[in-house]
Amino acid sequence: MSRQGAIVVGVGAEAGLGAALCRRFAKGGLHVVVAGRTPARIEAVAQTIRGAGGSASAVETDTTREDHVLRLFDAAERELGTVPDLVAYNAGNNQFAEFRKTEVKLFEDMWRVACLGGFLVGREAARRMVPKGKGTVLFTGASGSMRGRPGFAHFAAAKAGLRMIAQAMAREFAPQGIHVAHIIIDGGINGERLKSFVPDFAKAKGDDGLLDIDAIAETFWQIHMQHPTAWTQEIDLRPFKEPF
Repeated sequence: MSRQGAIVVGVGAEAGLGAALCRRFAKGGLHVVVAGRTPARIEAVAQTIRGAGGSASAVETDTTREDHVLRLFDAAERELGTVPDLVAYNAGNNQFAEFRKTEVKLFEDMWRVACLGGFLVGREAARRMVPKGKGTVLFTGASGSMRGRPGFAHFAAAKAGLRMIAQAMAREFAPQGIHVAHIIIDGGINGERLKSFVPDFAKAKGDDGLLDIDAIAETFWQIHMQHPTAWTQEIDLRPFKEPF
């Protein structure tokens, strides 16, 4: 027997977007395969979902490693008995780095997580979904997907690359029934990472000045549920207070 399911890549803290995506997809009736680098964190997210009556399992994954990505999809298919209906790529990191002092390792590490990992996950999703003739692949973007800013050239280069992967996939695979979309998060996310690393920024913005993780997750879900005659390829989200 088979069941509907989703893979969410890039899950960390429960008060984070990856975990919110997992909870929303589980609420929609999907078995969620929770993927991230920290076993304790992804298992905690899976346990929360199961405790609320949903279905979830955790698979430790370093998305920059091809063997890990293959193992993740194999595990998901064993769990579901079929190809996942939905794959969300949410992995990424960010930090300020003055351009003249940016080390090659930092630039490459940023690219490997935000861009290479997205390619590996997107490619594997397409390989498995195309024969089935349906599926949704969603990528989390950022302000840097659209524009570079001082101190964030390394981040923008990686996120812009991910956006191009999403566009190329959408143009190639939409006619084959695969819905690929890129969701630009144009603002700060009201989650654990922002509050931990830049608490003064989060405090200055206030709750209404940051994106709510559950509200973002709802948009991901609604894109997945769109009728095939009216698909979104890209959408941008920001707080109503955010200037743009």
